[in-house]
Amino acid sequence: MSLDWSIVWTSRWLLLEGALVTILLTALTMAISVPGGIVLALMRGSRFRPLALFATGFVELFRNLPLLLLVYWAFYVMPVLTGLGLSPFVTGLVALCLNVSAYNSETFRSGINSIRKGQTEAGLALGMSKVQVFREIVLPQAWRRVLPVLASTWVSLFKDTSLVSVIAVGELAHTAMQIRSQSFRVLEMLTAMAGLYWLMGYPQAKLVDWIHRTYGARE
Repeated sequence: MSLDWSIVWTSRWLLLEGALVTILLTALTMAISVPGGIVLALMRGSRFRPLALFATGFVELFRNLPLLLLVYWAFYVMPVLTGLGLSPFVTGLVALCLNVSAYNSETFRSGINSIRKGQTEAGLALGMSKVQVFREIVLPQAWRRVLPVLASTWVSLFKDTSLVSVIAVGELAHTAMQIRSQSFRVLEMLTAMAGLYWLMGYPQAKLVDWIHRTYGARE
């Protein structure tokens, strides 16, 4: 068996472009899913039962579906139901946001519920509205407690973006697979893809460890 590692160097700009798409997809998903998770968590805690039931159904549906199935569903079924013809990138983004928003909802709900009721009652006793109490007392403390979990979600999401390669989103996995199929350099391209994921993922994992040590709840 002869190896030709020059294909990795020759394809470096294509691989870099795919890596940047992976990072962009991860960042956009979290930028949408964090506020989405907060909204869903508040909806689940609402006293308006239909709203709470809708949020609960949303979370339980998209949290328990395999992400790969959700990607296929968004690509093949959603255009039929909505009549919208979305690009593969936007379709993959939608699928990821649905899944991660559901997980973030549970993360924020746990963080909000961990704040003692006495703090809310104290804020109300001082004349603050419920919105002010949530914005200025509850959410800042809950955010600190859930930050390590959100950081872990980011790292998992970074790896899970490879699943959207099945609908031809031009991120790192899809780009590497395309080069592999055209050059027939299977071992070289799979190894290069693994190396790139590790080089980008390891610093993120170390950052998550630091966030856990710095912001992890200690009570």
